[in-house]
Amino acid sequence: MIEKREKRIQRHNRVRGRISGHKDCPRLCVFRSASHIYAQLIDDDAKKTLVSAKDIEIEKDKSDKGKIGIAFKTGELIAKKAQDKKITKIVFDRGGYKYHGRVKSLAEGARQGGLKF
Repeated sequence: MIEKREKRIQRHNRVRGRISGHKDCPRLCVFRSASHIYAQLIDDDAKKTLVSAKDIEIEKDKSDKGKIGIAFKTGELIAKKAQDKKITKIVFDRGGYKYHGRVKSLAEGARQGGLKF
């Protein structure tokens, strides 16, 4: 029987077969664990991470609505870092996860921060 993690990896590999990032339009890759969320902008041609952000870097306060609110702030943080490097257009890679909850919130935060998908 295939485990849940292995199924996610299969979905991720299937998506990665179709999309890739390059210098002008990098790939925004998302990874979420049980307690944290990470995002990075990757140039697949040069095989380099251009920008990365994680929820550990964010100052949390009482107004955050749990993990979803923190994921939104992480999206805004990666958008800010990307704009500092003059990156505005990206390709979104949800990493095999369903597009809802924290992954959706991170994408919305990145959009609000100024990134174009």
